[in-house]
Amino acid sequence: MEHFHRIYTHDAVRYRQMIAAEDADGQLRAILLDLLQPNNGKRIVDLGTGTGRLPSIFAKEHAFVIGLDIHPAMLRQNQKVRAASGADWELILGDMSSLPIPTGWADAVTAAWSLGHFCGWYPHEWHARIASVLKEMHRIARPLGRLLILETLATGAEHPNPPTPALEAYYRWLEMEWGFERRILRTDYLFASVDEAVERTAFFFGEALASTIRAKGWKRIPEWTGLWTKQMPSG
Repeated sequence: MEHFHRIYTHDAVRYRQMIAAEDADGQLRAILLDLLQPNNGKRIVDLGTGTGRLPSIFAKEHAFVIGLDIHPAMLRQNQKVRAASGADWELILGDMSSLPIPTGWADAVTAAWSLGHFCGWYPHEWHARIASVLKEMHRIARPLGRLLILETLATGAEHPNPPTPALEAYYRWLEMEWGFERRILRTDYLFASVDEAVERTAFFFGEALASTIRAKGWKRIPEWTGLWTKQMPSG
């Protein structure tokens, strides 16, 4: 828990610099826009919003976006991203398991690269921790609204695969117990040089990946993302 908590608490700027290089081919952006059609004031709630990766996509399409995160440092960086984006969205400091949002309010609810951390932080109770967030996602979504979860399927690997047995169990649980459907996206990081690739990623992914980047001469780091989606019933 300490590694990622320290990053989200103290290294929000470096985190933003790293993820700015992700999704080199725009696959993630394209599928998000296709699935959610974030226009004409559509209401989207982004949980674990971090430094604003998803809100900056949705708000530019004229959606009404609320981003929620429990880490003040991430929200401060999110505010800077928002100011530079030419778009606008609302930010809330809060807990994903207790949302200050009315029942049935949202057209879409997203949680990107956030719930998977619970598998490492709470190894003996991740089911309950994640379930509390999933229940809130279901509660605030309107009939026929969409739920969307993004998680890692490997960084620096040639093929997609859950990085840990716990994540593999979590992903299977989303599909078998909660009815989510999975898609696999290629979301490579692309940097200007090998040195930049190491500098931007080592603090987050560790020395093992840094050594691989150097050995393979990667400016482009393979990255795989799982996209889990679910449409709410009509009511």
